[in-house]
Amino acid sequence: MEPDTVAPVEVAEDAEVMASVEEDTTDTLVIADISQDDAYLTLPLVDAASLPEWR
Repeated sequence: MEPDTVAPVEVAEDAEVMASVEEDTTDTLVIADISQDDAYLTLPLVDAASLPEWR
């Protein structure tokens, strides 16, 4: 799997980003910037890249 990365245009210095897994019938990865309202993304956990895949 090839990472699809984009260079950031602007970096917030006070951003606080966290990730968690919501366990349900389909496990979901949630990545959120808790310093902003509605700044989050979700995807099925099976579609998330593992650390060894990014090395």
